[in-house]
Amino acid sequence: MRLKGGWQAEAGDAGANFIMCRIFTATESQAPMAFADPENAPDAERKADRESGAVAYAARTFADATALAARLRPGYPVYCVRPKRIKADTRRFLRGFPGRTLYAVKCNPHPLVMQAIYEAGVRHFDTASLGEIALVRELFRDATAYFMHPVKARAAILSAEQVYDVSHFVVDHTDELDKLIETTKDDEITIFVRLATSSKGAVLDLSRKFGASVDEAVKLLDRIHREGYRAGIAFHVGSQCRDPMAFRDALKRVGLVLARTEAEIHYLDVGGGFPAPYVGEDVPPLEDFFKAIEAGVEQLRLRRDAVILCEPGRAVVASGLSLLVQVQLRKGDSLYINDGIYHSLSEPLVFNNHLPVRLIRPDGPAAAETRDFTIYGPTCDSHDVLPTPFTLPVDVREGDWIEVGQVGAYSNALATGFNGFKPETFVELEDEPPGPRNTPTQNARQAAVR
Repeated sequence: MRLKGGWQAEAGDAGANFIMCRIFTATESQAPMAFADPENAPDAERKADRESGAVAYAARTFADATALAARLRPGYPVYCVRPKRIKADTRRFLRGFPGRTLYAVKCNPHPLVMQAIYEAGVRHFDTASLGEIALVRELFRDATAYFMHPVKARAAILSAEQVYDVSHFVVDHTDELDKLIETTKDDEITIFVRLATSSKGAVLDLSRKFGASVDEAVKLLDRIHREGYRAGIAFHVGSQCRDPMAFRDALKRVGLVLARTEAEIHYLDVGGGFPAPYVGEDVPPLEDFFKAIEAGVEQLRLRRDAVILCEPGRAVVASGLSLLVQVQLRKGDSLYINDGIYHSLSEPLVFNNHLPVRLIRPDGPAAAETRDFTIYGPTCDSHDVLPTPFTLPVDVREGDWIEVGQVGAYSNALATGFNGFKPETFVELEDEPPGPRNTPTQNARQAAVR
């Protein structure tokens, strides 16, 4: 791949990070699939867009999880990607957010997911490491990567700028700003200051680890201005934020900074935190968050050409991926499946959320009556048990499959190889995924503008 300065990235180059992904393209097999990389994949699996340089992947496609199970009879977990849903949820941001949409790569970096987001129209990506930057630039040569981790190695900063042409960075401490100024070579970079905000309405507080106070942010921005760099402000209200007013409150805090800094703000990044509609959660529609952000921005003293950014992850991909697992043993009201908390299902430990499930039995009907089952993962660790039950037909048995919905966020991205288990198989499905959708409702709309 040809990169900045005429560099040709080769295996072993510092900063080169070739993509290796397991995508099911075989006609029929129960064995683990061969790896494919973008340079050596067969023509049927690789299509290059001559203008963008994007590498496109094609996966085996099935009508639904039942057709998948009937055809492959997989004894291993299978990630089921639904590009149509991912594209629809992505375009919702592109249509409704009052600014520029960056996809948060950490949420799900798989090439099939990234490709759907790119095809929906996203050309800007929130990255937190050199590996994520390399992934974006290798997949989409016309895309822009923003290095939005407040703590970075000097070598990563240098490679990001000199190899991958990154020009947007973030800091939240004076020492990190020193590091960035000393390491970068280009005066035409943008430096964001990440501001600590309240985590009102969020499941996870992301300002406990990162974020400057108002006083610290003013000092950092003033120095960025004096050093001659473009200045930006960034914040994150917390993961799975259920209250649109959290963004209004954070933007008021931005206003306190703007009233005191001598810097002109070229970029304002409102971060992520946009919620996914998990089972049993009453979350407002995304449009209410967009309205709250737009109203908050209108109250700020910003340049007329200031660019407003957002970094959605979960809200874009959560519903676009399901997981097909197999029951390997039943003990009364307990089921032992081939995936668990060390692999694709760690999120329920943090959120205690209920995932939508449905039994897949291609060979015959299941009972109408249901009950709750405790779910154990495949490892030898007794902690490998989900905190919330699966509600399934009472006659579920060994050999049945279960489709688990809404696992697009932080599933394969967090999967480990613990105990020798490593889910790596991806296919595409054409049907609608299990689980609720985040759609506008009158009650939520009224709550957002209270």
